[in-house]
Amino acid sequence: MSFQPNPGDEVVINDIVYTIGQHPAAPGLAYAQAGRQGIVYQLLPRNGSIHGAKALKVFFPKFRIPAMVYQSEHMESYSELPGLQVCKRDVLTPERNGALIGKHPDLLYAVLMPWVQGQTWFDVISDQRQLTAEESLKLARALAGTGSAMEQRGLAHCDMSAPNVMIPFFSEVEKLGKTSAVELVDVEQMYGSKMDRPDALLAGSPGYAAHRTVHSGLWSSYADRFAGAVIIAEMLSWSDPVIVEKAWGESYFDQHEMQTVSERYYAMRESLEKRWGSKLSDLFIRAWESHDLSSCPTFGEWYVALAAVDVDQANAAAAVTSEDEDTNPSEADVNLTKSSEPVSEPVNTQDGNIPQTPHSPDQEAVVNRLFLQARALEDEDKPAAALEVYRSLYHFIPHNSAMQMEVEAAIKELDAKLNPKEDTDKPVPVPFYRSKKFMISSAVLIVLLAGGVPTVKILADQAEVKQKEQQEATRLAEIKAAEEAEAAKAAALKQQEEQEKQKAAEAAKLDAEEKKKLAEAKQKEAEAKKKEEERKALQAKYDKQAKYEAFLVKQEQQKKEAAKRAQQEKYDKQAKYEAYLVWKKENDAKLAKQEAERKAAAEVKRQQEIARKAALKKKRAQNVVTLIAHYNKTYNAQKGRKIENAEAYARDFKNLYNTDAAYFKGVGKVAARMSAINKFLSNTSYTLPNL
Repeated sequence: MSFQPNPGDEVVINDIVYTIGQHPAAPGLAYAQAGRQGIVYQLLPRNGSIHGAKALKVFFPKFRIPAMVYQSEHMESYSELPGLQVCKRDVLTPERNGALIGKHPDLLYAVLMPWVQGQTWFDVISDQRQLTAEESLKLARALAGTGSAMEQRGLAHCDMSAPNVMIPFFSEVEKLGKTSAVELVDVEQMYGSKMDRPDALLAGSPGYAAHRTVHSGLWSSYADRFAGAVIIAEMLSWSDPVIVEKAWGESYFDQHEMQTVSERYYAMRESLEKRWGSKLSDLFIRAWESHDLSSCPTFGEWYVALAAVDVDQANAAAAVTSEDEDTNPSEADVNLTKSSEPVSEPVNTQDGNIPQTPHSPDQEAVVNRLFLQARALEDEDKPAAALEVYRSLYHFIPHNSAMQMEVEAAIKELDAKLNPKEDTDKPVPVPFYRSKKFMISSAVLIVLLAGGVPTVKILADQAEVKQKEQQEATRLAEIKAAEEAEAAKAAALKQQEEQEKQKAAEAAKLDAEEKKKLAEAKQKEAEAKKKEEERKALQAKYDKQAKYEAFLVKQEQQKKEAAKRAQQEKYDKQAKYEAYLVWKKENDAKLAKQEAERKAAAEVKRQQEIARKAALKKKRAQNVVTLIAHYNKTYNAQKGRKIENAEAYARDFKNLYNTDAAYFKGVGKVAARMSAINKFLSNTSYTLPNL
């Protein structure tokens, strides 16, 4: 029978009676919370005190592991650490809780632990509940302190996320004793030197899992560093209304933008630096740009940095931001837009406006990853997304590098593709009367006409004065006119040649410039291609090394899993044998008890039969005496001539005789008496014999 309790149902665990709690938001339903590994029910002690409440975690079949007993025994010592009170656990086993498990098989290896009051960090984010600066700092310090204490003992939660971080600080229940402001729950995946590796490893929760490790299981002493950094940054930033409004939903970051350069990343980094100082902002940047979990900041570093900050600084920064927004909201909006929009045009280096990129050892990896991501988006025909990634990438590229030129060209190309402009450089048709050809022809004609008019006038004057020299003068004038025409024609041709030469020179210059640009573009392309080949070679080297390391890890895991399976088989066989012995003992006892009960029942039945026969014998003897008495009364009544009385006695005899005729038939003369009675009843004149 499955375990599906109702509010008020009683459960007896280890001789203590508990009742199922009622959900405060849903009257009539049990107070239960579902997780990835099982369902947690609230159990209240019989006196009803909320301070003694327990949590009963009923696991799904996949996670009902016998080794949970061993694990819980080792975890109990950690319950004294701040934030780990759920490590005080009691596992339900067949040996101690056989009757309860027999009634509800789902409770096999269920865990009983303290019930933690309050909301989860998941509830705070989902409700967009803005915190004060004091609350943010208190929660962040508490989580950093818990993580630091765990790291010092080689422990890790291995699934640190918003749903698994409880906030008793916000509980409405009055606190008894010293409790931490935050508590961690769902500790079944906890890593420790004395813990066995779980069969099914979780890969982290969306919004808190580093994308480089999200597809592989988390189980190491470094497993909490990245997720812890994100949650601490969320807690510190949750007093900033801008960050609360930008939240993705159930977490601040969307899983797809983890460890990428995005608007939410820049907003959180800027908020941390303004409100809490550059030390905490640098720790967050280190975690965000880390290549592996071991290079993330430790919880101890977070705790030291948080101990040094002053809440007044955050309040002052919040007040300044509020005043700026009130005095000039439009300007603030413009600045916010400018700060969040990636650079898309080259920066003028002469003015000293060289882009500042974060100097970190992982800068080259960030550049290569963003560049590959942008290229992949281009190949998938997603120009808008590729343009955004290119613009984000621009912040990390060294100035005047080959990649910067390539990224600038890609940004311009994608921008032109997404925002096409009308072509204003098309040649405008030139009227015929303004063309160079028409103007040159007109100039030549004017020169010819201008040279011919004085010649005609001279010839006319000479004709009147010197008639005789007319022919000679005409010849000379014609020669001169021809020479002048030739000179004008030569000048026009020379001017035309000069114009042609100038046009050819301009064309040659333009051609040279085009060739120069083409050569520069080819050179850039060659440099980019060389850079890409170098990057691919380096990436191939990294991939090969990663595959080899993964192969070694896989081999080691296979060896451990084989050893673990062999050990588990040994434990299973021992458990089966012990279970068989218990069953055999119980079965023998059961058979012996059944046999004793059967014999006792048979004896009781035999005694009852003897008593029944004795009673029947006694009753029959009495009936024989009564029959004889009835017959004698009938005989005497007939003799006294009291026929009616005789008939009544006869009928009494007959009725009594018929109650046990088979027996009375063989007793003495009772049968003869019955025969005489029958004859009398049929004929009252019949004389009864004296028997």
